[in-house]
Amino acid sequence: MAVLITDTCINCAACIDECPVEAIVDEDDNPTGEEIYYVHADKCVECVEHHDVPACAEACPTEGCIVWDDVVDGMPQLDSRGEKGEPVIEE
Repeated sequence: MAVLITDTCINCAACIDECPVEAIVDEDDNPTGEEIYYVHADKCVECVEHHDVPACAEACPTEGCIVWDDVVDGMPQLDSRGEKGEPVIEE
């Protein structure tokens, strides 16, 4: 499971400190080379056993910036997760 940070990211860093498993890196460490923050899908636990919803999405000030991505085999996932591409937090 994982969430994905879209290209609407403003690089504000609100999400990084909220991630309980340190799955988010800034644009300098983004393996895709994009100038946005990045979620390592193999680390993201969708905050299962940490929060009711992904904390990164709650902290993000940019509406719709953090969306659901593919489920990663062997990783926990929220029962309430949306479809791939849907915003994690719907305003």
